[in-house]
Amino acid sequence: MQTFDIAIIGGGIAGISLAYFLSPHRSVVVLEQEGALGYHSTGRSAAEFTLRDNAPPVNALARASHAFLTAPPEGFAAVPLLIPRGSILLGTHGKEALVRRRFAEAQALGAAVEWLEEAALTARAPILDPAYCAAAYFDPDYWDIDVDALLQAYARHARRQGARILEGRAFAGARRAGGTWLVETNAETIAAGVLVNAAGGWADAVAALSGVAPAGIVPHRRTAITVDLPEGIDAGRLPEINEIEDTFYFKPEGGRLLASPADETPCEPADVQPEEIDIAYAAHHVEEATTLGVRRVFRSWAGMRSFSPDRLPVVGPAPDEPSFFWLAGQGGYGILTSPALGSLAAALLTGSPVPEPLAREGIAATAFSPARFS
Repeated sequence: MQTFDIAIIGGGIAGISLAYFLSPHRSVVVLEQEGALGYHSTGRSAAEFTLRDNAPPVNALARASHAFLTAPPEGFAAVPLLIPRGSILLGTHGKEALVRRRFAEAQALGAAVEWLEEAALTARAPILDPAYCAAAYFDPDYWDIDVDALLQAYARHARRQGARILEGRAFAGARRAGGTWLVETNAETIAAGVLVNAAGGWADAVAALSGVAPAGIVPHRRTAITVDLPEGIDAGRLPEINEIEDTFYFKPEGGRLLASPADETPCEPADVQPEEIDIAYAAHHVEEATTLGVRRVFRSWAGMRSFSPDRLPVVGPAPDEPSFFWLAGQGGYGILTSPALGSLAAALLTGSPVPEPLAREGIAATAFSPARFS
């Protein structure tokens, strides 16, 4: 039986980023049920990074992550992890006041946002229908994340630092025996002093199979489609387009336009697939807000976004079993916050101070503790 200081359940961005930050200090094994890392939520993300427009604690985590993603350690990744994109935030008739308020709030924070009259709007996004867009502004502080490059860089360096990353290991349960966790998979039993729950949509199920009280984390399905762009439209030059109340968003994807109805439908953890009604909603938003006619949906898919009861991450030891550590509930923000949450979790697990980028943002060690639900 192999023995490690820490066993991490889940090979998505949460578990792999933790392995990267933790492996210089502890012996680590990551157990991933699928045959590839990041198969579920991580691999199906819209890959957006923004410093604003999320809940304040998530914005703080984004600010704490920004420096790592823009200037990672030397040799960490061979390509840039953030690619400038910018975003248009817009509202249709009846939402002008809300768009104006959000624009003023961004200005008050010192953001270099730009109000867009019709000519400027269509210059930046010629696919938009001016009759739909009653008010809009441009925010330059949006980036695409190279998710695969980030995930693989975390994994590569974690392995170099001694971490074992085992794929095709379905978690079957864990129990305490003599102060040690015995972790059962479909392939072997592994012993570890601490068990980390980074299982995404399966986080509550992993807790239950380990005899630990669940945290109330519920996966939600989100849908995306891609559609063709007309000739003459350079997808690479288009900004992201966000409806001001998050009813939809568009962004370039592989030379086409990605569209999502920003749906959040509670679901069971699984290899989720899109529903026809959500595909139809996505296509409807494209036809309503742009001048495009959707003749066909080139591709459609769905992913999971897992939320805790207060929609904030859950990071810290379980109140009923301190050797069981939660790193879950990232709610669709796990990739953009992975440098902050991975380093915070590693600090808590090693008894180290809160990393300086997080401390600068006022993030305390207990900021996301599962004890808040007790």
